[in-house]
Amino acid sequence: MASYTYGNVSTGTNLHFIKTSPNNIVLKTAGKNVVKTEEYGVNGGFFYLKDQISIAVNNDVPVRGVVGGYGSGWFNEKYARGTLVWDAAAGKYSVQIVPTASEIEVIDRSRYWAQGGISMTLQDDTTWKTLAKLQGMPNIDGKTTRTALVWNSGLNIWLIVTDTLCTAEQFRLAIKKNIGSGTLVDGIFLDGGGSSQLRCKEKVIDGDGRSVVQMVAISAK
Repeated sequence: MASYTYGNVSTGTNLHFIKTSPNNIVLKTAGKNVVKTEEYGVNGGFFYLKDQISIAVNNDVPVRGVVGGYGSGWFNEKYARGTLVWDAAAGKYSVQIVPTASEIEVIDRSRYWAQGGISMTLQDDTTWKTLAKLQGMPNIDGKTTRTALVWNSGLNIWLIVTDTLCTAEQFRLAIKKNIGSGTLVDGIFLDGGGSSQLRCKEKVIDGDGRSVVQMVAISAK
């Protein structure tokens, strides 16, 4: 089975998380609700109907379709958006604000994954919201369920879903206060609302029951 730790913390905003190694992450198509798949993980980036409109690539291969194809996961459609990149050759993460996977900078294009979303900018509490708005974050001030990926200085990654209706600011603050014991470096918001879904042995969250196009899964290797 996949190697991970599940946890739940609530201080007004309830956070469910899966903590694992970046080397256990694989981006996959879903085509159904995350809880109805056979994978452990959370929902991924933004989509429209059956098209993936956030970057989602493993080793330069988009999760759905072909390189350069619309809806394949090769593009952050309409916006250059915060994209979480794990560069396995370098052993480091980054958030790169790019419109297309071809602009992602890594050492070895056969050894990385990249998940598009919206920059959380965890080290800058004054400009994060402006940057998120520039990246087209939907419903930033509305109260809804939300999903995020964050990492820390120890290179752990957390896949986080809240089932509390909250603003982006409340979600971000809860993560900063309750995840990583002060070691968090940065992260991204993923799709939220009814798309916020999580599946592992200990917990399932199905959002509003809808299907999602793509998910962040934990491999069983």
